[in-house]
Amino acid sequence: MYHQLCHTNSKQPSNDIALISRQPQSKQQQLQFTDHSGYTYSTDALILGTNDTRLAEVHLLLVCVKAYQVATALLPLLSKLSPQCHIVLLHNGLGPHLVVSEALAQYPNQGLTLGTTSQAALKNSQWHIKHTGFGVTQLGYYYGSELSAKLKERIDELHCGNQAVEWHQPVLTILWQKLAINAVINPLTALHHCANGQLANDEYQHQIAAIIEELVHVAKWDGIVLDRALLSARVYQVIKLTAANYSSMYQDVAHHRATEINFINGYICQQAQLHRLAVPHNQHLLEQVLQLSLS
Repeated sequence: MYHQLCHTNSKQPSNDIALISRQPQSKQQQLQFTDHSGYTYSTDALILGTNDTRLAEVHLLLVCVKAYQVATALLPLLSKLSPQCHIVLLHNGLGPHLVVSEALAQYPNQGLTLGTTSQAALKNSQWHIKHTGFGVTQLGYYYGSELSAKLKERIDELHCGNQAVEWHQPVLTILWQKLAINAVINPLTALHHCANGQLANDEYQHQIAAIIEELVHVAKWDGIVLDRALLSARVYQVIKLTAANYSSMYQDVAHHRATEINFINGYICQQAQLHRLAVPHNQHLLEQVLQLSLS
């Protein structure tokens, strides 16, 4: 997304785009980005440190970290950003939006948009990203001050060719739909050590149906109405389209990293507990992946 904002629209200056580091000091850093055709771009990027006073000039912040990193990365920055800053969360699962919106109550002129993207990228090295798959980025306003027309136009610059940007209101319905895809593919591929395509086999049908059934029921109690048949069809479509891919949770488990299970099947379990509902299949997946992460 950084590359797209810097290079796809010649009408806009690229020197108003920066990355934010977890380090206190700012620096310049050369980034490499290899596009889908194999062409590699080099960009000298400004990486703002957490102590840089220029954070106060940030009016739009795209938060592209893992779900379990959102609060740690973002909350300490809120007071340092522009009082009118609009924040966009882009991560798997649900849950951080509740923590962030609660924190934003102290900053009434800041706002929150939620989103999800099916674009794919591979981290070749710390400063080299390769684009590996086209996808749709779906976004919608959620809390606080609404996104200005000027900032919305800037985000729309991410729309090009096979990389669409869609706006949805209310956005939570879209995020629950994406949650269903992640709740099926991520834990099952991690637990069965397989590529996404294997989940199309008959042996997984009953389990996939049960995961979706529980999710649809919990979503209804959360005020989100989902079509079970359409949702199931979409899950199997993604399994087919990404058949050769290994899910992010599979990769996290394989590399002994933390997973986002608490924000995927764990979020379903959390909301189920809130509404006093039983979700044994999602609960079992949550416990299995957590156990796998410890091993």
